[in-house]
Amino acid sequence: MNVGYHEPSGVPVDPVTSLYRLGAGGPSLTAALAAARASRRSVALLHVDIDMLQLVNVNMGEAVGDQVLAAVAQRLRKAMPQAASLWRLCSDEFIACIPYREGEPNGEALADLFRDALEGPLSIPPYTLPVTVSIGIAVFPEHGADAAALLASAERALRQSKRAGHNNVGLYSGTQAKAASEGGFADRFVQALENDELRLYYQPQVAAQDGGLVGFSALLRWDSTDNGLLRPNRFLGRVERAGLSSRLGLWVVDAAMQQLVSWRERGLDYLALSIHLDGMLLARADCLDAIGERLHRHQLRASSFEFELPEGALALDAYRIHDTLTGLRALGATLTVQDFGKGGLGFAALAQYPLDRLQIGRSFIRNVASDPRSAAIVRGIIAMGHRLGMKLTAKGVETEAELGFLRRNHCDFFLGHLFSPPLPAEVLDPLVQRRFLLPSAFADTHPERTLLLLDDEDNVLRSLVRLFRRDGYKVLTANSVREAFDLLASNSVQVIVSDQRMPDMSGTEFLAKVRDLYPDTVRMVLSGYTDLATITEAINRGAIYRFLTKPWNDDELRGHIEAAFRSHERNAEGDYPGY
Repeated sequence: MNVGYHEPSGVPVDPVTSLYRLGAGGPSLTAALAAARASRRSVALLHVDIDMLQLVNVNMGEAVGDQVLAAVAQRLRKAMPQAASLWRLCSDEFIACIPYREGEPNGEALADLFRDALEGPLSIPPYTLPVTVSIGIAVFPEHGADAAALLASAERALRQSKRAGHNNVGLYSGTQAKAASEGGFADRFVQALENDELRLYYQPQVAAQDGGLVGFSALLRWDSTDNGLLRPNRFLGRVERAGLSSRLGLWVVDAAMQQLVSWRERGLDYLALSIHLDGMLLARADCLDAIGERLHRHQLRASSFEFELPEGALALDAYRIHDTLTGLRALGATLTVQDFGKGGLGFAALAQYPLDRLQIGRSFIRNVASDPRSAAIVRGIIAMGHRLGMKLTAKGVETEAELGFLRRNHCDFFLGHLFSPPLPAEVLDPLVQRRFLLPSAFADTHPERTLLLLDDEDNVLRSLVRLFRRDGYKVLTANSVREAFDLLASNSVQVIVSDQRMPDMSGTEFLAKVRDLYPDTVRMVLSGYTDLATITEAINRGAIYRFLTKPWNDDELRGHIEAAFRSHERNAEGDYPGY
């Protein structure tokens, strides 16, 4: 076996993972504990075990298993804070430690970083492998006064966490009693629902054009009396195994609708809410009726909601789920594939189901600003989604570099800590009042999509502005042809919508002049007056791209405008002739 060495020290490293082995001459856990004792810090020790690696070795070969080990080690190492240390222990196990004081990232925070790093599947050609880890945590000096005792406590915590299944985190308890049965967990969780221990936190969703706040994504938290505020990855697996996921899903729907009612009562009618729908809830025969009944009870429109759907549920190819989604779409709800690319959803499902959006997860976005392969994957997802008539939401945007890349590649919406962490509803007012988040970053990264509306009726213009505001466009309005030409001269406009019957010039005459002055614009007529011969001639001469009629259907009109901007962008990239 080839043995590698760390160049500055000459200490051998593990040949598979390129990590130091614990106790083999690299950084010393004993020294780390001594330093922590001297600086009066605690140390969290994490015993990390890759779930089911043995099955990979048996079914795919040890060579693939070694590649999984190397890939997991690389992701864990990238997730490590500067103060933390990571070693390989043996076979499929790692040891990590992090010193901390009160208020600083501790063992549970590091465990969350590790699990976030492994959200996306590993690409080990020809395989795509989802990988999870189980983690046991012990704390120095409470759970062990030296390295050996602390390692033993962390291993015991790992064994306790694995009794609850894979992908769990366990904190050393000192007794076996903490490893509660699933039946005991079910009783405790039902009690948590009844005692109002579940919370929804809200993370802003912003439009790509200008950073305008368009709504919030509702994220679940459990304010446990035993363990503090827990993220879903700490308990959802056990909720599913206890058969309570449908009940929890309906609780989330109810809580989100109550919050939206509160916002509507305050006049915040532009805010939408994004809600995760669990696969078990989607598969229920009464899912559509249950959601419809709640919409009716709260007097809310389904168009105010975006329902995020897990890939695993869509991959089932179940008629019941298809019928449920078709019904939700018919009610006006937006349907989004959550974390697209993580769950192995086939392309056929994108055509089979009535879907509106794809959500790109953090695992794909993390390296887009520096890694050509990650950038190519994200560009491909965005381009594919747009060609299918879908919009794209990037989840987990954390840096302005990521924001700039995603905007330049025409992603439509963003979620992430760059704008705000998830927050309880009672502290969201400053975000809502600002309305536009990070205006300086958005000003620097991409020119706006600008829409010019020409109509001599003020009430029509006001209605159109309200309609298109939710899509994040910069909207310019003109009551006369002269005013429209002035706006075109001083603004970069991509799409123009004109009324046909204007006092000083018809819409088709105006757009014919615009074609000569600004040939790259996409030009459309919106009118209740139809002169078929004139319209046909204008289309044939290339003066207008499309003729739209008044009165209009809001959703259809928004779709036409979105398609017009897409046409302009493809033309700018050289894919299609201009209009």
